[in-house]
Amino acid sequence: MRGPRHRVGTRRAGMTLVVGAALLAVLAGACSERTPQRSSSSGGSLLPSSPTALPEFDPARFRQLLAELRGKPVVVNVWASWCGPCVVEAPDLARVAREFEGRVQFLGVDVLDQRGAAQAFVRRFGWTYPSVFDPTGAVRNDLGFVGQPVTLVIDSSGKRDFTWSGAVSESELRRELDKIV
Repeated sequence: MRGPRHRVGTRRAGMTLVVGAALLAVLAGACSERTPQRSSSSGGSLLPSSPTALPEFDPARFRQLLAELRGKPVVVNVWASWCGPCVVEAPDLARVAREFEGRVQFLGVDVLDQRGAAQAFVRRFGWTYPSVFDPTGAVRNDLGFVGQPVTLVIDSSGKRDFTWSGAVSESELRRELDKIV
C-alpha cells in the first residue's frame, strides 16, 4: 500500500512543480509587459522609430520626449486621420518636413483615432517624421488645446515660438521656421 500512495504523492509534487513554473512564467511575462519600453533602439530615445510606429503616449511621456528634443527646433502637429483640415494640411507638412529635415524635428500627435487609419494616413501623405498615438486626446489637452489640427513651433531652448490652430499652410510654416533655424 505504501508504493501506490508514494507514486500519487510524486505525481502531485510533479504537477505542483509544473503549475508553479507556469505561474512564474506568466507573472514574469506580465511584469515585462509593464516595463516601460523605449520606442527606438537607437540610444534609448523616446522618439518613435518610424513614421508609422505610433506608440501610445500620455502627457508625462510626451513632455519627456519634448525635453529630450531640447537643443533642436521642433514642430508639433496635432492631427487625426478623420479630420478634414488635417487632410488639407498634410501634403504641406510633408513638403516642409522634407525641406527642413536634419535641422528641425517634426513630430505628430495623432488624437482620438484608430491606429490602423492613422498609419494609412501617414503612408498616404508620405510623412517621413514620427507621430505618437493619443487615443483619448490627453496629450493635446495637456498642450492647452481642444481641437485639431494645431501646429506648434518650439525653438531649440524649448520655448513655444509659434502656434497655429486650423490647417497651417506651407508658406506660413516655412516663414516661421526660417525665423528660428
